[in-house]
Amino acid sequence: MAKKGQKFINYSVEFKLFAVNKYLEGEMAYTAIAKELGLFDHSYIRRWVKNYREFGVEGLKERRGISRSPLKGRPRTKPMSVEEENRILKMENEFLKKLRAFQRRFGAVYFLL
Repeated sequence: MAKKGQKFINYSVEFKLFAVNKYLEGEMAYTAIAKELGLFDHSYIRRWVKNYREFGVEGLKERRGISRSPLKGRPRTKPMSVEEENRILKMENEFLKKLRAFQRRFGAVYFLL
């Protein structure tokens, strides 16, 4: 789990490709390559090799923050038309009139949260 203030390292595609090629050429094992390149864990290389085999060089590119679907994320709100805004304001006004009449009738002040 990430710790507060922790910085994550983003490795370039070239760096990842270098590590993957070193493994695929049979020069070294995951752990030896990780140690040589100064990586904290050999699972990085294992993941890069798996992605490279499955997707090619595209699998080594950074995908965080890229939405695959235009429907993901917060829905976009379109501005209200004048008629819609007018209708909502009229409903608000009617509600406030009824609230004032209720407060006068019962002599109490109620606060809406």
